Amino acid sequence: MSKEILDLTKKLLNYNRLFMNYFEEARETGTSHDFHEVIKPFANEVKKVAQEWGILMKSWLVINPHKHLHLKQIDTTLDHIDQLSIQAFFPKTSRSRFLNANRTVEFFLLEIVKELEK
Repeated sequence: MSKEILDLTKKLLNYNRLFMNYFEEARETGTSHDFHEVIKPFANEVKKVAQEWGILMKSWLVINPHKHLHLKQIDTTLDHIDQLSIQAFFPKTSRSRFLNANRTVEFFLLEIVKELEK
């Protein structure tokens, strides 16, 4: 289970970096992508991976409790990922809010990678 969680966590880290790229592109060009052709399929793909990760993480955390990792953080991370996967495409998205959520996701996912690679 740990190997699968590690793979999914790394996949989510890549998505998180993609969110940042899409966000910067949207801010620079000032254009947003077509919702049904680009945004929705991408967000659905991310959501599928995130949900699978969330289920595995919760059961792993129940079996292997950690001092610095909590179930609530998993839910928060899933919410942020869900929002970021859509907000990244809109140039009017609040920069500070987007960056804070992006950093929060990055930090938590990197903590999980550290734990799993011990």
